[in-house]
Amino acid sequence: MHELSVTRFIDAPPEKVWDVMVNRMEEWWCPKPWRAEFDRLERRPGGVSNCTMYGPDGEVHSHPGTVLAWDEGHRFASTDAIVGDLEPAGPFMIGIWSIEPEGSGTRYTASARHWKEEDSKRHEEMGFTEGWGACADQLKALCEAA
Repeated sequence: MHELSVTRFIDAPPEKVWDVMVNRMEEWWCPKPWRAEFDRLERRPGGVSNCTMYGPDGEVHSHPGTVLAWDEGHRFASTDAIVGDLEPAGPFMIGIWSIEPEGSGTRYTASARHWKEEDSKRHEEMGFTEGWGACADQLKALCEAA
């Protein structure tokens, strides 16, 4: 397994972090000035997910996938290896977003697991640490806002 991850301590209770994570996804899911729109997200294992990201210069990237895990209040995971009605796709990664209580707040971790080392390296070269880190910072700011 080839994994990349980012983590942040969020000074907010896990219940609040989970609520923001799953109910305000479009506000933190991709680094600004990009924006994300989920036109479908079935919150259950086997559910369909489709997110489209829009860039500041007119870029449009569709990200279809399948929800692999939805553990309410704890974590969710999805993959781009299966899309639509159980259609195989060129697998790139499994994404896992999780939270755990930590002291007076919450530990947030986002991970990307890849089948091949070259895919993991390519993802890192695409700016994984900066991009997913920016998303984590956006989530943190939303959760810590009064």
